[in-house]
Amino acid sequence: MFEMQQITLLNPVSCYGIGVHSGKRTQLTLEPAKENTGIIFVRTDVASDIGYIEAKHFNVSDTLLSTTISNSNKVQVSTIEHLMAALWGCGIDNVVVKIDGPEVPIMDGSSKPFVFMIECAGKKLQNAPKKYLKILKEIKATHKDCELICTPSNHMRIDLTIDFNSKAIGRQNLVFFEPESFNKNIADARTFGFIKDVDYLKSKGLAQGASFENAIGIDEQDKILNPNGLRYEDEFVRHKLLDLFGDLYTSGTNVISAINGYKTSHALNNELLHKIFSDATSYKFVTSSEL
Repeated sequence: MFEMQQITLLNPVSCYGIGVHSGKRTQLTLEPAKENTGIIFVRTDVASDIGYIEAKHFNVSDTLLSTTISNSNKVQVSTIEHLMAALWGCGIDNVVVKIDGPEVPIMDGSSKPFVFMIECAGKKLQNAPKKYLKILKEIKATHKDCELICTPSNHMRIDLTIDFNSKAIGRQNLVFFEPESFNKNIADARTFGFIKDVDYLKSKGLAQGASFENAIGIDEQDKILNPNGLRYEDEFVRHKLLDLFGDLYTSGTNVISAINGYKTSHALNNELLHKIFSDATSYKFVTSSEL
């Protein structure tokens, strides 16, 4: 079902947490925003005239293990994808995200805590039509054997496959076509990583805040190390779908398309949006009455 009107939050809501890569503790606050504002990040720990960053695909500056946005002043916010996925899943069009550090808190490694925040804040319908990005022709992003393809459709449908050289993960496929089920079936799928990579990542300044509290850990024997195991047998592909939703929401709105993905990544997700917007004949913005 397509929403007719734009939606913002009814009330502000805040949380605290650490960044999975920076290890730094930050406070994050979601605040209501006016119609047609979109999703805006504001770094409150820098001068007020340089801390404003639109969560748009053209502001994505890094896609190594997460999605980072930055502005012309080189102010950045990293690991935005789980929050972006929650905003998408809850139908939030307009919000100001205030944060006093360089990375969105990882929370439990999924979107569920952010969904909970949004539900606590409540939603407010606004006096402006909700816009959708309708794909008009096939667009493809590829890298080696990885690919992401969108084709015209009157509904959103995603067919996603992952394939890891790990018995704990292997090849997993998920077909998703009910956006309203995101909060119930996808939002709590957690990020994951391999223990063998941790020392290297930490030497590069990454994974400083990673733990079994916020990620699924897999050892060299392909064993899941988290005491309570997985939330779903296919939690890995569900999380990759979550990442895809978060990254696609940097288009500024909901993408209406049939999408097929194989071994997707933050880089590939962003490349697809750049390819879409570089070809004016490949898309158009529409309202729900035009779908």
